[in-house]
Amino acid sequence: MAIKQRTQTLKRSQNKLNDTFLQLKVLSEAEQRVDGFQPFADKISDLTDAGITPSGIDIFQINIGKLCNQTCAHCHVDAGPDRKEENMDRETLEICLDIIKTHQIPTVDITGGAPEMNPHFRWFVEECTMAGATVMNRCNLTIIEAHKKYADLPEFFAEHGVHVVSSLPYFSKTRTDSQRGSGVFNDSIAALKKLNAVGYGIDGSGLALDLVYNPSGAFLPGGQEELEKEFKSQLKRRYDIDFNNLFVITNLPISRFLDYLIETDNYENYMDELVNAFNPATVQGLMCRNTISVSWDGYMYDCDFNQMLDLKVQAPGVHIKDFNKKELMERKIVVANHCYGCTAGAGSSCGGEIA
Repeated sequence: MAIKQRTQTLKRSQNKLNDTFLQLKVLSEAEQRVDGFQPFADKISDLTDAGITPSGIDIFQINIGKLCNQTCAHCHVDAGPDRKEENMDRETLEICLDIIKTHQIPTVDITGGAPEMNPHFRWFVEECTMAGATVMNRCNLTIIEAHKKYADLPEFFAEHGVHVVSSLPYFSKTRTDSQRGSGVFNDSIAALKKLNAVGYGIDGSGLALDLVYNPSGAFLPGGQEELEKEFKSQLKRRYDIDFNNLFVITNLPISRFLDYLIETDNYENYMDELVNAFNPATVQGLMCRNTISVSWDGYMYDCDFNQMLDLKVQAPGVHIKDFNKKELMERKIVVANHCYGCTAGAGSSCGGEIA
């Protein structure tokens, strides 16, 4: 069964899974509900006594806000048009910028929600690029078509050499709209054409356009290399669209996707599938090892998924006001059973497969 489009966020509909404590409780119950289930922490302990430890801080990922023009069915952020209050303010962004400059962090990964809806977004992108950082922006594509105030985003991105990473569930209208909403596919295609027109995804332009694929149901994604070939072939043939890479990401059992799994009676089977697909070769390349994830209100996490479960970093300072690189490098990565999603098969990260 495919994930169906939502009309409301978990928060607005007062869904009980809006409570991160309850989500963690459900994840911990996998140990009782799935035969032979081994907690992820125990699985890692079998591999290394040290647990998962940082390798550096190469990526400063900022969830700049949960405000979004869409309410996607699989969204682990539970973003939507109603999340207006959870938007990073200028003061917090200035602290982030100071950290990026002081520690010369090479990559700034801006996500949301629709990050472009934050009123300080363009200023922040400009400042980061002037500081010499590579800026990645996770764009949902439809924001470019949403309102005339966003229509010049392709030109803005190109001017500042922003690496655009865009989610596209599939190269067909039916599967895309069923997951993201009516009209999303057509708007996404229109936005991709505009990005191509300013050079994105075109060989030799230096403007990177990568797409992200998530499965549309309770199953693991296919191989990234083959899916990329198919996406490139179909999008070029049908719409004359070019892009650079396809990132394949496994749906983690949190937030709206966890709600879907429970609602469709797929939770136990999906967790069993993740555990059986555990690949120890993925552990060294996990994104939590070289990334710090920052929430809209300035708290630090090992990854974007831990952020959505409110599992803060295991360090003396958990807010960016107390950023201490030495302490963060000495921390132990916080894990829970949802981490099986990043270690299944070829692995999963914000940059796709890792093994």
